[in-house]
Amino acid sequence: MLKVLRRIVQEVSSAPNLRDALDIATQRIKDAISAEACSIFLVDEERGEYVLLATEGLNKNLINKARLKFGEGLIGLVGEREEPINLDDAPTHPRFRYYPDIGEEHYHAFLGVPVIHRRQLLGVLFVQQREPRKFDESEEAFLVTLSVQLATAIAHAQAAGVLWDLSDRTVVAKTFSGLPGAPGVAIGTAVIVYPLADLEAVPDRKITNIEEELRFFEEAIAITREDIKLLAKSLAVNLPRDEQGIFDAYLRILESPSLSEKVKHEIKQGTWAQAALKKAIKQYVLQFEAMDDPYLRERAADFRDLGQRILAHLQSTDPKATASYPKNTILVGEEVTPSALARVPEEQLVGLVSAKGSNNSHVSILARAMGIPTVMGVNNLPVAKLEDKELIIDGYYGQVYVAPSHTVREEFERLAREEKELDHELEALRDLPAETLDGFSLSLFINTGLIADLGRSLGVGAEGVGLYRTEVPFMVRDRFPSEDEQRIIYKQLLHAFSPRPVMMRTLDIGGDKELPYFPVSERNPFLGWRGIRVTLDHPEIFLVQIRAMLRASQDLENLQIMLPMVSSIAEVEEAQRLITQAYSELMEEGEHIRMPSIGVMVEVPSAVYQARELAKRVDFLSVGSNDLIQYLLAVDRNNVRVANLYDGLHPAVLRALIQVVEGAHQEGKDVSICGELAGDPVAVILLLAMGFDTLSMSATRLPRMKWVIRKFTMARAIKLLEEVLLMDDPIEIRCHLELALEEAGLGGLIRAGK
Repeated sequence: MLKVLRRIVQEVSSAPNLRDALDIATQRIKDAISAEACSIFLVDEERGEYVLLATEGLNKNLINKARLKFGEGLIGLVGEREEPINLDDAPTHPRFRYYPDIGEEHYHAFLGVPVIHRRQLLGVLFVQQREPRKFDESEEAFLVTLSVQLATAIAHAQAAGVLWDLSDRTVVAKTFSGLPGAPGVAIGTAVIVYPLADLEAVPDRKITNIEEELRFFEEAIAITREDIKLLAKSLAVNLPRDEQGIFDAYLRILESPSLSEKVKHEIKQGTWAQAALKKAIKQYVLQFEAMDDPYLRERAADFRDLGQRILAHLQSTDPKATASYPKNTILVGEEVTPSALARVPEEQLVGLVSAKGSNNSHVSILARAMGIPTVMGVNNLPVAKLEDKELIIDGYYGQVYVAPSHTVREEFERLAREEKELDHELEALRDLPAETLDGFSLSLFINTGLIADLGRSLGVGAEGVGLYRTEVPFMVRDRFPSEDEQRIIYKQLLHAFSPRPVMMRTLDIGGDKELPYFPVSERNPFLGWRGIRVTLDHPEIFLVQIRAMLRASQDLENLQIMLPMVSSIAEVEEAQRLITQAYSELMEEGEHIRMPSIGVMVEVPSAVYQARELAKRVDFLSVGSNDLIQYLLAVDRNNVRVANLYDGLHPAVLRALIQVVEGAHQEGKDVSICGELAGDPVAVILLLAMGFDTLSMSATRLPRMKWVIRKFTMARAIKLLEEVLLMDDPIEIRCHLELALEEAGLGGLIRAGK
């Protein structure tokens, strides 16, 4: 049965479209458990109905037509209970509803299971038999297991917009919900992006110039063939002859007419070369994975690899790669990356929508820094259907409006105007201190990784840089930047902010921040080789960066160095030794530099518990709230499945922050906090009461946070902190603080804080 299950899953996953996938599933399931009928009803949320989308054994003419309201019939019962229903004589059940002309009057046995993906009911899968009997436990377990596998395919099809095709519906005034990624309202035109050299991510797209597309494909095949020959030649000396056979196999496939003809056939039907290649490769993969011979099964991986190689060359000659972007571009993709963000001219990019990712993924953080309204983790987003569609993004509540009505558009245009008016009002606060009504003040710094941020940051009255992400210059290159290249970049930043302090974080890669020329493959990257662990293992990288920082600070003396992801005292001492070494070398070379302040970022639980010991050894502490929350709550902040559990107002997070502040102040050291929590107007009240000396946030949020601080007294903030520490639910805490904002006349910021 396991073998049968595997084959069905492979066939369904490799189907060219959802229609075929559902048809394959119903046919194979019917045969596997010797049922006489197998059908799938999927959920139509918009109409509150289940719609028949595939069947083997019932009337196929009613596909897309047979509909049941939520809660209606046995289908509705399965969906309502979200558990299997196994009946020996379905027509006698009180919830049975006969549907005219569907052809189930002769069936008695019924087994229905829900199709669920990430807590969302997608539909109901059921089998039927004429003979009155209950399906046995193994059959029920088989159907449940398969429904789980099928759910993934259906959810992916929903995300790609395929279900709309099946239901004969168009993209009209539809709303999708996701996670707020970056605040703001954006109105613009969708431009679809997808990962390069990823066959699975290639969308379907129709073409008109078939001859040109055939030429692109032929060029890609020719270049791939030459690449493989060169690769085989370069490895010939060190690779045994037997192992070189893989390259011969690749060349035989490329020179064989079978693959090319399959792709060309699809292109001639009007499909662009990338999707045509995807379909052909998937067919080969399916055939080989279904083989009994283990050696032949493994050849499926060869086809995948070859497909990726051809695709990479197709994409390099894709005319759309150099296409111009609309004036108001909204980037849309299954998973929008920082590199995709960087390709769009900043003045033309107004918004971003990603089907995957969370509001704390790296691209979200960059979007917030750039002031680009963003929605992340949008379930069922029909990415492939949105090209050139008008979209409205509500980055406050995580809503995406497709082809909005005139009324909806007018409302969001009004909101956008109000936003600009608020920003204009807040400009008056630029040169005023972040001081409470009873005279307590703290510093407001900005987080940045982009030199382009400098004008915006200085324009909002930032008192310094609380986090400069030095990895950004590393990420936009195809090699490690030299010492002089780094020095020039750091000098620009230090000079622009002088005499204000600039806290530069040493290279922090790993997790969701990768360098294309320094790949790190790990099963659990967030608990692996990242941050200070990487640079201490590679002192040649660390020393070059420190030398560049120190040289850049000459005559400015506003540099402060921060060490990321520190988890032990030994790491701090080793890093300090290397910094002292770099400083001594420069002094010997005749440079005149002052030794900068050195601080530690508190981002992991072990650092929380060692806060005072760390403060004894360094000049300051800085809490990296994004990672600290992630590690304290054991929640991957990039995983949309658990994004609702990631909350900076969790009581454990609040108590950890208090412990860090107390540890630093006991040693007479300043403590700052950077990350998204510092830019949350609700959280700022608590951070003020805890005693943080500096808050660091994106430039777009700084004026709002100053407004909050200037509307409160320290006494009121401390009282609120005492009140929320008695609560054990983050939602209750947020509601309590939002009420306090309302009472202080700051209700307009509640929307911005979500």
